[in-house]
Amino acid sequence: MAITRCVMLIMILSVLECCKGIQVQPEQIHLSATERIDEMMVTWSTFNDTEESLVKFGNNLTLSMVAKGTSTKFIDGGSEKRAQFIHRVKLSGLKPAEIYYYHCGSAEGWSPLFIFQTFPSGTEWSPRFAVYGDMGNENAQSLSRLQEDVQQGMYHSILHVGDFAYDMENDNARVGDKFMRQIESIAAYLPYMTATGNHEYAYNFSNYKNRFTMPNFKETANLWYSWDVGPAHIISFSTEVYFFVYYGLFLINHQLEWLKQDLEAASKNRAERPWIITMGHRPMYCSNTDDDDCTKANGGFSLIGYELEELFYNYGVDVELWAHEHTYERLLPVYKGKVMSGSADAPYTNPKAPVHIITGSAGCKERHDPFTPTPAPWDGFRSQDYGYTRMTITNRTHLYLEQVSDDKNGKIIDDIWIIKEKHGPEAWN
Repeated sequence: MAITRCVMLIMILSVLECCKGIQVQPEQIHLSATERIDEMMVTWSTFNDTEESLVKFGNNLTLSMVAKGTSTKFIDGGSEKRAQFIHRVKLSGLKPAEIYYYHCGSAEGWSPLFIFQTFPSGTEWSPRFAVYGDMGNENAQSLSRLQEDVQQGMYHSILHVGDFAYDMENDNARVGDKFMRQIESIAAYLPYMTATGNHEYAYNFSNYKNRFTMPNFKETANLWYSWDVGPAHIISFSTEVYFFVYYGLFLINHQLEWLKQDLEAASKNRAERPWIITMGHRPMYCSNTDDDDCTKANGGFSLIGYELEELFYNYGVDVELWAHEHTYERLLPVYKGKVMSGSADAPYTNPKAPVHIITGSAGCKERHDPFTPTPAPWDGFRSQDYGYTRMTITNRTHLYLEQVSDDKNGKIIDDIWIIKEKHGPEAWN
């Protein structure tokens, strides 16, 4: 009996120790770009804090380099006040266009081994992106195809244009944890760059602000930021400051002033990086019939447009990426509701206004949004298929966009070339 009791006690202690280990095991690992080409940010979660936050990395499996970071305690706003620890480690001194292996954690527990490739140096290369919004934990239909794309090395980065998990705060943030584990299969291998959406609004966007680490996150809590990649300057901003004003009206002005300053600086740097691309969740235009704001004013011209359309036009923004509507919609070049194509035969060759792309059909539990029976005058193409957008900035004058239909087994259902001999507001003349 004594031996049996000892064996049982050992088993119980082993289980308890195992459970303890699980709480400090890294999970939800994802990468993000920083303001510097020679850096990469690694972010992950544990449910108990650890003595250290470490990443071991290197060009081979010896992982001869070590970077140390910090952890912060995040308490979800739900009734259980569930806590987790968000670990952030910046890898510095990386060489361009190099493959690195890494794992993260501490002596108390390490993640699996992952791999990523740094961006090439300079501006004379062709960045490739997957672009989408509105992907949920449930019905994330596009995810498996994206996993294959990433494993084949098709992209340099992911752009997720708002609305994650549906919703991160649900079940006391367990849905957010599940979603972050889901996207680890792509986000641990290349920078996963984000914008906030309306589904992140709970507790003043706390799940979004805490779970991601975008450039300048300490100053703007991931709500707005910009970064340079190849021949492009990409700006992520929050459309939600216009809608959840009870979190602070001052955010509208703060973001607007930041946008003006960032666009001014990017314009002065256009000789080096000619393309300026914005990403925000709620679109200025749409032809859906779901009563969203972009369906109401001026025949499909949203509240966002009143504040930002003229600003983006005056600074010669080339492409504006949106989501929110659970559909895909490619607009003709448009400004204040007027189509401003380069020509009737080649609307995207030297267009006279920005090109808007709405790509919110990655898949979520809310399914699809309906379209109006008749397309708007500024419509170029629209589809209700689940899928996502691929974007390649080929060079200083050519940018390629294509839409992947997951419903049609990966078929390319739409594609365009945007060709610009000039960038900036002078391109509109």
